[in-house]
Amino acid sequence: MKRIAAPGATILRSLLCVMAAVGVLLVPTAANATPSPGSIEKQIDEQWNKLEPLIEQYNKVHNELISNRSQLKKINAKLAPLQLQVDLAMSQVGSMATDAYMRGSPGALQSMVVTGTPTGLTEKLTYLDQIARHQEAQVADVAKLRDKYAKDKQDLATLTDAVAARDKDLGTRKNQIQKKVDDLQKLRVQAYGASGVDDGPLKLGPCPATYTQEAGNRAAQKACSLIGKPYIFGSAGPTGYDCSGLTQVAWRTVGVSLAHFTGDQIGSGRSVSRGDLQVGDLIFYGSPVHHVAIYVGNGYIVHAPHTGDHVRMAKVDYPGTPVAYRRPG
Repeated sequence: MKRIAAPGATILRSLLCVMAAVGVLLVPTAANATPSPGSIEKQIDEQWNKLEPLIEQYNKVHNELISNRSQLKKINAKLAPLQLQVDLAMSQVGSMATDAYMRGSPGALQSMVVTGTPTGLTEKLTYLDQIARHQEAQVADVAKLRDKYAKDKQDLATLTDAVAARDKDLGTRKNQIQKKVDDLQKLRVQAYGASGVDDGPLKLGPCPATYTQEAGNRAAQKACSLIGKPYIFGSAGPTGYDCSGLTQVAWRTVGVSLAHFTGDQIGSGRSVSRGDLQVGDLIFYGSPVHHVAIYVGNGYIVHAPHTGDHVRMAKVDYPGTPVAYRRPG
């Protein structure tokens, strides 16, 4: 016998189904929640810590490319005069041999004129053989020049191929980096608004703490003068800077050459302790090292933090725990 549900029970079940459906719709989902600026800033920091080593690798490759192009110019500068020297030496040897054959030795000439005996050809050939032996050293030098020219030409071709390959790879890397930088900037706009306002003052006090004519202080002064310039990856000015580009330009002011690569800068100068820090010293961060700042005194640094930001002052520990301190010069 088929059971018939009571009208009340049917209505109750219907109401429960409707309430359940409404409840599902009313429960807020995490996907729709607006992320806090703090959480997005954390994402920026995490992504930047992964991205900055890649940017520093770009700097390293770019420096190698510049070095290779410089070497290419040197080889090109040698090729033309070397070819001229080879051609001149060969021309001289050829002219001497031709002249000897055509004119013969003084003895052969006298024999032809005085005695009239037809020994000129034999004399000429004998004299030519003597010239060949006497000029052996010169011929050997010409051969060496020719071999050197051939080797330099081959080296040039190999170097050109290597430069072309690096240039192509560099273009690919740069595009990849730019895409990630753009993504970071979108996150930053989401956190701080389309105006891209800074998250604090750029200058936190006297910069540098003292003014002297010492090399480190003058380097720090240069860095301080660049506060407010935008961060631009792979750049060493004048419109913007990345971290190693900033320190490179600062120390260049006092005639100290630093590579535009944090991995090389950490090997420059001499190591110092935190307690022995002086204005102008370089402070390094990350493992592996991928960020560098310049000390400006009173516990502050000037550095180029990351995309979307500007050259600014910060506490020594603001970018993280320092891993090394170096004094260029």
